[in-house]
Amino acid sequence: MLIDVITQALRAHGDAPAVADRRSALGYRELDETSSQLALAVRELLPGRDRPRVGIQAGNSVAYVVTYLAALKAGCVPFLIDRAAGPQETRVIQEDCGLDLLVHEESTPVPEHGTPCGTLGPLHATRFPARGDRPALHDETEVCRFTSGSTGRPNCIEFRGGAVHRAAANWADGTGLRGDDSILCFASLSNGLAFNTSLLSAFLVGARLHLGSGLPTAGAVSRMLRGSAATRLVGFPALYESLVRRPLSPEALPDLRMAISSAAPLGPDTKQRFVHSTGVPLQNYFGIAEAGPLTFATDPLTDPGLGQPLPGVELRAGSAEEPGVVEVRSQSMGTRYLNAPGVLESRIGADGFYRTSDTGHLSGTSLVLTGRTSQVINVGGRKIDAVEVAEALAGAPGVRDAIVLEVPDRHGSAALAAVLAAAPGLDPAVPRRHLAERLAPYKIPSLVRIVPQIPRSSSGKPATAALRRMFDDTEDIQ
Repeated sequence: MLIDVITQALRAHGDAPAVADRRSALGYRELDETSSQLALAVRELLPGRDRPRVGIQAGNSVAYVVTYLAALKAGCVPFLIDRAAGPQETRVIQEDCGLDLLVHEESTPVPEHGTPCGTLGPLHATRFPARGDRPALHDETEVCRFTSGSTGRPNCIEFRGGAVHRAAANWADGTGLRGDDSILCFASLSNGLAFNTSLLSAFLVGARLHLGSGLPTAGAVSRMLRGSAATRLVGFPALYESLVRRPLSPEALPDLRMAISSAAPLGPDTKQRFVHSTGVPLQNYFGIAEAGPLTFATDPLTDPGLGQPLPGVELRAGSAEEPGVVEVRSQSMGTRYLNAPGVLESRIGADGFYRTSDTGHLSGTSLVLTGRTSQVINVGGRKIDAVEVAEALAGAPGVRDAIVLEVPDRHGSAALAAVLAAAPGLDPAVPRRHLAERLAPYKIPSLVRIVPQIPRSSSGKPATAALRRMFDDTEDIQ
């Protein structure tokens, strides 16, 4: 079981420092003992429930890590939910997946049919009535995480404990993670970038995990880098864009050896300026929520793409002349979507390769991406389901139809845009408020155009080229 692997790792490192945030820190022995104590409290909240489903929706903190381990020790299945999920998204997740308990921050808007039942450390707990009609978990599922997909709602990926273990172990092995490393992670622990590179992987080798939270301003990140003696920095592109806005030098970051960004497009200028000013290689992490971490560039300064396959990973793609759909097979594959039966399985061939939504080719053994095949949009490292946002917009007052797409903003970065079919006098603030009540803030389009009718082809498909031309001036509409 996964918790056996984790417990063995915690006990192997004794009193060495394990995890810290801005307010607290625990050594490995303390982390083991504290999570065991909290596991007793979790069990008391869920008497008589079989394999309780515990949602965790909170920002990065020591308390988050303790809660995650406590849920596993209590025999529960943790469901890791993005802290930024909107109230309706959380409600959909609770209903789709049949959560028994949601552990959250005090300010988190929780589904109204839940019953507050006290606190678990500094976090709050809300219990939900038992449901006999909830979808059954796979017998071997030990952790669930979420991703956007083509279903118009968050897809819940079920993972075997062995898959979670292999994701962490293969990342540690393939990237040379060591016990004397110190990881400063600003990506949310519910996201694969952090979950795979920074959580269990750190514990397996006895490294130190420092959790950043709040806005990753250059000043805050620089202070934490120095205070944590970080050798690895993990964050989304916005973090590195913030860092290069003010002068950095190798002297300011004496211990940093590696920086890791998500595979969302990181502007070449940002990467170049970061490497030039710090001397630290900036890696583009490439992973798939359903398949775990996939590649790593041993020399990011010369690598033509996103790196070579990690241990336990196999890749297939097209050629430079004719890029094709990227297919992957890994030891860290998810089993299925709990709330969308058959969808994940339909993307896995008879030989076990998962068909991704990316297109590309292999340059030697390095993966080079050239485009995407789906409506999942990657903005700043966040995966956004265009169908989900468009359906929510179409329900806003005054909106007859909606199309959501990715366009470059005035700085050339990826931006979320929406074209709405509505009366000319519609105030864009109306559909934005409608979205804010239902979805996470990062799913609200920053660029909006209002037209009498969505341009479509004779077959009814959106006229993508015409839609994109509407944003050539990239002027935000407030």
